[in-house]
Amino acid sequence: MKEFYIKAGIPVARYHMVDDLAGCLEFAEKVHYPVVAKPDNGVGASHTFRLENENQIREFFDYKWPNTQYIMEEYVNGEVNSYDAIIDSKGEPMFETGNVTPMSIMDTVNNADNAIYYILKNLPDDTRAAGRATVKSFGVRSRFVHFEFFRLLADQEGLGKKGDIVALEVNMRPCGGFSPDMMDFAHSTDVYKIWADMIAFDRSTMPVGKHAYCAFAGRRDGKDFAMNHADILEKYGHCMKMANRMPDALAGAMGNQMYVAVFKTQEEMDEFYADILRCNE
Repeated sequence: MKEFYIKAGIPVARYHMVDDLAGCLEFAEKVHYPVVAKPDNGVGASHTFRLENENQIREFFDYKWPNTQYIMEEYVNGEVNSYDAIIDSKGEPMFETGNVTPMSIMDTVNNADNAIYYILKNLPDDTRAAGRATVKSFGVRSRFVHFEFFRLLADQEGLGKKGDIVALEVNMRPCGGFSPDMMDFAHSTDVYKIWADMIAFDRSTMPVGKHAYCAFAGRRDGKDFAMNHADILEKYGHCMKMANRMPDALAGAMGNQMYVAVFKTQEEMDEFYADILRCNE
């Protein structure tokens, strides 16, 4: 992935394919701590570790999965922003959107924390440009894609300035979980129909609808939340699209109780997140 991101002119984190302890320690010394180690074929931040020092790298070799190739990367201080699109047979986008994940999925899994992400009302120009450049670099044709980028939260040597886009990973598939439905809610559309149109006609017959933010919140069982389920539905029922228990298989990355709601403004969505995640002291 990284070679094609570089070809597209998008910075990437330096990396090292995990071999032995000496090689990993040398890499960490080069890029500075912390470093992130994860399975090279991983998904959903499963068995992904942020390693802060030499002792933690030594411990990593004790509990990493056997017979599994791991990759080690320099830590990127960024917020995950995605480019999600349906691409026609000529490599041109028929539909484009994106999401933002303010809380690291790695931290959500490792710290058993709540999970939030949202579909953007409007895709930023730099994310759109990075996504389209990645489509061209990979030669994507007739696919639904989900490309992930970091938006730097601070200047980082070798990667860029605060606010810049840095490559994370490429997925030649739709974003997982409830994201396709959330795209529908955010853009008053039907991405399943657009995808079928792409296969059948190589063009979309879906009109462009009104845009909004679509927010996902996954609450973790065992936390003393200020608002209970009934409180949430009373205040936000008018904009709620989904409210269900998460299957155990997905709860590690997405929480146990999920809510999906649509908002016209960022301020309304921020209030929703503040309410739904607030705990009693």
